[in-house]
Amino acid sequence: MCYFMLFAPLIVVAQETMIAPGGKIYTASSNWDFICRNYTYTGILKAQIAKTEKAGLLRLSVKVTKEEFYIGGTVYLFLEDNSVITCTDKGAREFIDQYAISFYQFSGVEMQQLKGSPIKNIRFSVKGKETSFDSATGYFTATNKKSYFDSYDKTLRNSHETEIEIRSLYK
Repeated sequence: MCYFMLFAPLIVVAQETMIAPGGKIYTASSNWDFICRNYTYTGILKAQIAKTEKAGLLRLSVKVTKEEFYIGGTVYLFLEDNSVITCTDKGAREFIDQYAISFYQFSGVEMQQLKGSPIKNIRFSVKGKETSFDSATGYFTATNKKSYFDSYDKTLRNSHETEIEIRSLYK
């Protein structure tokens, strides 16, 4: 007897969790590494989005030298469709394993925007008292790229599929 199995292409998006300040756990996207060329300490901004009861939550983290440094102020998300989402700092932050972590809330309308268009860039600022051998402070732009260099094969996407992962949170 001979058995044949047919395998259909399947796109699977793994869902993770996010622990928000106060210990609340939400279903979330994967943790995306955005390249940040001008943040010379690590060159990486980590971003993750969770679906909450009312709308959504953005978690940004960057490695820093001391606990005094934090991501603060207004954050801007620039989407591929040329729209911009402005996130106001509410002071929700943590420091874990050398990472400064900040949380920003999204409205329902903003989550709809994020489901429809990929994130292109994130503009953020690192605050703290900078000395010679500390993390850099100031404004930085992180780009949605998986690697510094693109492939010759233009069918391969060199960016995180943020819109697909965010849509999968609602299934």
